[in-house]
Amino acid sequence: EGDVMKLDIRYFAWLRERVGTASEQVETEAGTVAELIAELRTRDEGYAYAFSDTGSIRAAIDQDLVEMDAPLAGAREVAFFPPMTGG
Repeated sequence: EGDVMKLDIRYFAWLRERVGTASEQVETEAGTVAELIAELRTRDEGYAYAFSDTGSIRAAIDQDLVEMDAPLAGAREVAFFPPMTGG
């Protein structure tokens, strides 16, 4: 069994609108960013909608941009936001 850890999760732009909060603390046993997303998706329709297309989401652990398979061990904060596009 994985260790339960507390993470501060922050949501930006339309992700924040869809999940309905800018930040929250969650307890999770997820090992990677992708596993965390899979867990969040099951919460309710807003989360499912926000994370329906992970190709349009970027993640940062403690303010460092990471890939979806990045390990969460030692993380304090995970932020999710849309790709920063010019235009």
